[in-house]
Amino acid sequence: MKSVSFIVSILAVVSLLHGCTAVGAAVGAGATVGVAAASERGVQVATSDVTIHAKIQEKYFSTNVDLSTAVNIVVYEGRVLLTGSVDTEQMRATAVKLTWQVDGVEEVFNELSVASGGGIMNFTHDTWITTKLKAAITFDDTIYAINYSVETSNQVVYVMGIAQSQNEIDRVIAHARSIDYVKKVISHARIKAPDSKPDAKTTTKT
Repeated sequence: MKSVSFIVSILAVVSLLHGCTAVGAAVGAGATVGVAAASERGVQVATSDVTIHAKIQEKYFSTNVDLSTAVNIVVYEGRVLLTGSVDTEQMRATAVKLTWQVDGVEEVFNELSVASGGGIMNFTHDTWITTKLKAAITFDDTIYAINYSVETSNQVVYVMGIAQSQNEIDRVIAHARSIDYVKKVISHARIKAPDSKPDAKTTTKT
């Protein structure tokens, strides 16, 4: 079973690397907007999020090419999650500053760490965790998986999106906690409610 799991992880890594190409990025953007038609976010907001993501990447690349490769960006309803590892505190501060300069950014969750990357094994673990969690919430018929975005960095799972209830968020977190290698789960998902404010919380794996 472990060998099968490793093969699946490698295939997922290859898939992600393909997504880093220009063609992969274009296809990914189209898929994001297409999926949004059936989600709480809607097409208009999803399109705006894709634009914000592209503009942030452009700023990173033009300022410091290392930022564009070291920082993972997730944008959901104008709320931006930054994860990954950078070499210095100055790079971390620059990433946040550049993100706020993009029109449409409503909030920035700075989860960047200042440390060297964990190498291919760390990357493989992160990819495996994300793949497992996405599958788990997709096949859980009590969770509207289409409303969530999942990112894993250094075995820490980050969840963004719109939850139907606190119970739904709790189920997503429970699925994440059950996966091997997960060190912590941080949710920046908000509960769907007319006048509710974004709800963010941090939980640790026990």
